Amino acid sequence: MANYTKAIKEINQSAQFNLNGNDLDNIEWTNGTTPIAKADIEAKATEIETRDAHIKPRHNAYPQIQEQLDMQYHDEVNGTTTWKDAIAKVKSDNPKA
Repeated sequence: MANYTKAIKEINQSAQFNLNGNDLDNIEWTNGTTPIAKADIEAKATEIETRDAHIKPRHNAYPQIQEQLDMQYHDEVNGTTTWKDAIAKVKSDNPKA
């Protein structure tokens, strides 16, 4: 689902509006905000989705924070790089667009 609120804020950081149900046909521009064309909002939302496509797979691939802390502790005690290696693998397996 497109995040139209984020798209609008990236187009106009100071935009004030009410967006009902993430439906661009139900948007109310408030406090004198100049309306943004629906096509511009949709294009920006698509751009954001493409740009941020790596985030969710990367987030899901990271070890749980407790496991990461344990890796860091053992790396410090044992002089190893287990944590850095695990994080580097997640990043290389899920590159930014």
